[in-house]
Parts: sequence; C-alpha cells; structure tokens
Amino acid sequence: MTHAFSQTAFSPTPQASGLPTMPTGWPIGSYDTYAEAQRAVDHLAGKDFPVQDVTIVGVDPLLVERVAGRLTWGRVLGGGAMSGAWFGLFVGLLLSLFSPGPAFTAIFIGLLSGMGFGVAFAAANYAVARKRRNFISHSQLVARRYDVLCQPRNAESGRNLLAQLAMSGQRDF
Repeated sequence: MTHAFSQTAFSPTPQASGLPTMPTGWPIGSYDTYAEAQRAVDHLAGKDFPVQDVTIVGVDPLLVERVAGRLTWGRVLGGGAMSGAWFGLFVGLLLSLFSPGPAFTAIFIGLLSGMGFGVAFAAANYAVARKRRNFISHSQLVARRYDVLCQPRNAESGRNLLAQLAMSGQRDF
C-alpha cells in the first residue's frame, strides 16, 4: 500500500514530475479538426461516460506561419511609439502619485519619454533584424488529424457512443 508519505526523493513519480509522457489508450475516434474531436468528447460527457479516461491527441503536428504583412519603417516606428506610450503612461501615472507638482505634468513627461524610448528601441531592433526578416507573421501549431483515445476498460462503450453520434449526423459546431 502506498500513500502520499511513502514517496522518497529517489522514487520515480512520472505523474508528479510534470514531464511530458506519451498518451495511452485505444483509439475510439479520429477527426479532421480539433473542434470535431472536442465535440466527440462533449458528447461522451453528456452520456455520463468517464471522460477522465479520454485523451485527444494531435497527430502529425505542423507549425503553420501565416504572413500578415510587410514590415516598413513607418509600421515599426508607429508600433514602437504605441508600445512606448503605454509604458510611459503607466510610469507617468506612478510618478504623478508621488510628485509635488501637477499630475498632468508627470503623466505628460512619462508619456513623451516612453514614446521616445519605444521608437528608439524599435528602430534599433528593426535596423539589426531587417536583413533577416522583413515581414510580420503569426505562428500556430496544428495537427493533420485528432485522435480520441480511451483507456481499454471503457474503450468499447466509448467507441459505441461515438458511432451513435456519427450515425445521427449531428453537426452543431
């Protein structure tokens, strides 16, 4: 019998270590999108299925980088000014709490100096990185398909419930 106090610093506890582990279980469904796999698990949960035995696994992961636009000096300096303005406004508000003069002065000085530093740092970063990367993009991790796995003790009933869902033809996502 083991309990929480029977573990030592040298005993392996893969669940408690937080390290990535391979998923276990039998496949009970395979879907083209994550939304479909999520809908399948929602269906199982609605039928009082023990969903703690279920895992959604993305198979064949892909890193997709979608290009949003070209970087220009105007876009870089404008973005630097905006991010610097937010930081400067925050610093200015903090300074206004402790400065003896009018609050507006401290806020205005913080805003202007934040914009100045934001533009300077953005320009320096762009000047260095311009030869390597001259565009803006957004990265996303997606999978070719999503498998729903279930522990063997409930796999057959899970597969039957998902077959009923597929036969009903419900498409509510």
